[in-house]
Amino acid sequence: MYGSPNGPSSGRPLTAADPAAFRSVLARFATGVVAVAAAEPGTGRPVGLVANSFTSVSLDPPLIAFCVAHTSTTWPRLRDADLLCVSILGEAQLEVSERLALRGGDKFAGIGWTASPGGAPMIDDAIAWIECAVEQEHVAGDHMIVVARVLDLAEHHEGAPLVFYRSSYGTFS
Repeated sequence: MYGSPNGPSSGRPLTAADPAAFRSVLARFATGVVAVAAAEPGTGRPVGLVANSFTSVSLDPPLIAFCVAHTSTTWPRLRDADLLCVSILGEAQLEVSERLALRGGDKFAGIGWTASPGGAPMIDDAIAWIECAVEQEHVAGDHMIVVARVLDLAEHHEGAPLVFYRSSYGTFS
């Protein structure tokens, strides 16, 4: 049974979770890793970030979502692009993930990519890609939930996904 507005059905009042415990518990949920990239409006240069908070939202219409920290310096550079390309990273792409997670600099230096059908950067050798356009942003605590409409997508390469679990990268076996 779900708790009432005044607390759980056990009668205990709701309290905020300890941040360290919250992070430790949620780290036990394995996630895939995606690169979110666009041609930067104004310059046309590739710009991107990495996310492990990615999910499908709806089949009709086709929607996906990912979360971005408010402290991201890359999201403001991606937000106004007409198209984004989400590349689902494979187990051999740990270096791509680490590079796109860096702050500042040319994150795409040394990363192979080609243009998606609409022109957004698609990471070479990703196991799949999804071309999309931002539809909504929702403030959620210290992150922004971004909802995007899927415009095109395809499986790209065979292979196992890059997995993030307990604050480390791994593979699926």
